[in-house]
Amino acid sequence: METTEKKQIEGKAAGMSRRQFVSAAAATAATFTFVPRHVLGRQGNTPPSEKLNVAAIGAGGMGSGNTNACAAAGANIVALCDVDWDRASDTFKRFPNAKQYKDFRKMLDNEKSIEAVIVATPDHFHTVAAMAAMRRGKHVYVQKPLTRLVGEARALTEAARKYKVVTQMGNQGHSGDGVRDICEWIWAGVIGDVEEVHAWTNRPVWPQGIGRPSEVHEVPSTLDWDLWIGPSPMRPFNRCYLPFNWRGWWDFGGGALADMACHVLDPVFWALKLKYPTSVEASCTPVNEETFPSGSIVRYQFPAREGMPAVKVNWYDGGLKPARPKELEAARPLDQASSNVLFMGSKGVLRCGEYGDNPQLLPYDRMREFAKNKPAQTLKRITTSHEGNWIEACKTGGKATSDFEYSGPLTEMVTMGNLAIRPENVGKRLEWDGENMKVTNDAKADEYVHPHYRDGWSLEM
Repeated sequence: METTEKKQIEGKAAGMSRRQFVSAAAATAATFTFVPRHVLGRQGNTPPSEKLNVAAIGAGGMGSGNTNACAAAGANIVALCDVDWDRASDTFKRFPNAKQYKDFRKMLDNEKSIEAVIVATPDHFHTVAAMAAMRRGKHVYVQKPLTRLVGEARALTEAARKYKVVTQMGNQGHSGDGVRDICEWIWAGVIGDVEEVHAWTNRPVWPQGIGRPSEVHEVPSTLDWDLWIGPSPMRPFNRCYLPFNWRGWWDFGGGALADMACHVLDPVFWALKLKYPTSVEASCTPVNEETFPSGSIVRYQFPAREGMPAVKVNWYDGGLKPARPKELEAARPLDQASSNVLFMGSKGVLRCGEYGDNPQLLPYDRMREFAKNKPAQTLKRITTSHEGNWIEACKTGGKATSDFEYSGPLTEMVTMGNLAIRPENVGKRLEWDGENMKVTNDAKADEYVHPHYRDGWSLEM
């Protein structure tokens, strides 16, 4: 490990005791552009005059925002499912005609009119819920990260092919113009060959690097704790897990990497035509079997592909950051947003924000000149919301922009990083056979590639 990294990590470890619990506000719906019905229809498919019947598994938080966006895109919200009816109460009120459930399995079996399903639960629930919907022939929109584990992502990707349903992961930046600009610029050779990338985020903003609480709290009357635990190992209820801090726990979330990398690394994955890394390794602050570390650095190595050279992708979280590039003027801050990316090319540097937003060449003098002669746009722009793009594809039999053929391998890359952060794997270089989903130099590391569900839960529900 480099000396600067050691200093950063040691500094983070020393300040861990000061980390405060931070709760997150529920996502709010934005205003979305509606696609006229006359452009949605294709011969032989569901008439565009008919609204798509959509259900949501997870109706509070992000589920509320996703449901609102689907309704704004013309969907008919027919059923809502949430294990915490207090958390979901605002959404229930907003759609009073939608049937209400706590158990998604009962909802899917009872509501025969459902055509498409939103999955906006904590991470550990994504795979079983999405698989249950797809096995019943339902289109699915699944929040990021698509899954918690590598093997789960592969399973959903293969299931989408098998059941021929329309899929979308909720990495909404993939519908933006910024990520398309980045692809077009890099593919046009604007910054030359990219052999290294640095990406970082301000997350986590919730507690990590802590042990399991000993206190047992009374379960709220509106919450079904057994259903909330779902496929993960049962544990006593404690208020520290809900409604947001579950992200920091191995059994429920994927830490800062899973929370943000499906956004932050999306332009990297697409523009550099990545798929499976050949190796991954991590350094981090103290980590245990309960929670992710408060700060980590993950290094992926990818082989040469499609005329592009081998590339090293570096991820930083918890306040850890890369060195400042010499191309960035001294007066300008390193951080452009709460999450950032630097593409280090042989002919220059390209930077962007969280969702591929505001891509810029460095130094800025070059950007001013470049703006006069940008490469031609070759990628179709999305003119509706991310959810609207999925609704349109469901109605027309088309393809959503971040379907599982794309977002499944993206999620595999992300979750491979968390495999390297496991306590027993930190500091090891894990060699990866992506096609066969196998760590080739450490058989024990494979234990966390595939899921192990609690009795009563499986991918065959």
